[in-house]
Amino acid sequence: MLASQRGRILEAMAEVVAGKGYAVTTVADVVGRAGVSRQTFYDQFASKEDCFLAAFEAGVELITTVVDQAEAEAGDDWLARVRAGVRAYLEVLSAEPAFARTYLLEVLAAGPTALERRAEVMDRFASRHRESYARARAELPELPELRDEIFDGLMGASVELVAKHLRGRSAGGLIELEPVLLYMIVAMFAGHDVAAGVTGGME
Repeated sequence: MLASQRGRILEAMAEVVAGKGYAVTTVADVVGRAGVSRQTFYDQFASKEDCFLAAFEAGVELITTVVDQAEAEAGDDWLARVRAGVRAYLEVLSAEPAFARTYLLEVLAAGPTALERRAEVMDRFASRHRESYARARAELPELPELRDEIFDGLMGASVELVAKHLRGRSAGGLIELEPVLLYMIVAMFAGHDVAAGVTGGME
């Protein structure tokens, strides 16, 4: 029962924040959407911020699980894993539009602790890019070693591209970004010719 209530509250937090914005969202909004009492809310969370951070972390865990599974199913080939990971990332955000806005947009307004958590998540996903590039170098030993900041930059550019789409359109169309994100990653790893071959070119 407690787990079910907690899940409803986290989902309600994401939905309300996606619709109203973090700054004006209240605990009353969240408990009303979740269909629970204020006491139930405070049995689970210390504050609105605490609940928001838990919703953020739950969404990050969902993304990580889905992307991990997609990459594992793609096998050992670095390019197949990159393609599968990009598609899985966009599909899960498309399927969870409230979380997509919470994860990519509203977290920026949720205070310093939320920004610290966001930075940790960005580092975690940048490390995934580093791991993907290591796989690429194992298959293509002529590829040079790259500085860590390059992977941080790739992650930042990818997130901002998806966030820009969300600011102007719905999450449902995010899959349209698949060839763009795939091109960005593959071009950085292996060059334009390989990326163009994979995506059909981005001219």
